[in-house]
Amino acid sequence: MKYLHTMIRVRDPEASLRFFCDGLGLREVRRNENTAGKFTLIFLAATESPDAEIELTWNWGSTEDYGSARNFGHLAFRVDDIYATCARLHAMGVIINRPPRDGHMAFVRSPDLVSIELLQKGDALGVAEPWASMPNTGVW
Repeated sequence: MKYLHTMIRVRDPEASLRFFCDGLGLREVRRNENTAGKFTLIFLAATESPDAEIELTWNWGSTEDYGSARNFGHLAFRVDDIYATCARLHAMGVIINRPPRDGHMAFVRSPDLVSIELLQKGDALGVAEPWASMPNTGVW
């Protein structure tokens, strides 16, 4: 058996691509536009694990409420520098729901409210501001 991908329904593909590609550093590996079915599938992968993909599914014109996405759980990514990743996301307007106070772990949410866990590669970084004193915000 081979793991293929995880699918996430998205409301705004451009906002989701900005978050996952510009914010987290994933790259688009392929796209399928289905005019008959009125949907687009966008597959993303991380450089270090290109076989494990995320499929963003955009149903054109859908007004379906995907809810808070709490029923999904979360996606987890190992990052080279958790502080730099959180700073980049924060500068993009992403709320850091659980800041990396310990230099090791943080949680954010995608534009479609999917919880994303960020884990520092290797040993935890030294405790640093503004993260050390930043409170949790919302849910993740």
